[in-house]
Amino acid sequence: MPEFDWRSPESFKSLQDAEITDIAWECLRRNTDYRRDHEAMIANKPAGEVTAEFRRRWGTCSRP
Repeated sequence: MPEFDWRSPESFKSLQDAEITDIAWECLRRNTDYRRDHEAMIANKPAGEVTAEFRRRWGTCSRP
């Protein structure tokens, strides 16, 4: 795994053209509470449906 130096401008070059939604998703998907809730939701909805409650809690707009 390459080392990431948060102080180096070179480390952020890949983010120059990123959309705000891309950055938000990267933060959200690393959130342990989000991941736990997502796993629980998937376990209860085998068809992969995203519930309205999940969307409200996490501010997501994924398709049902």
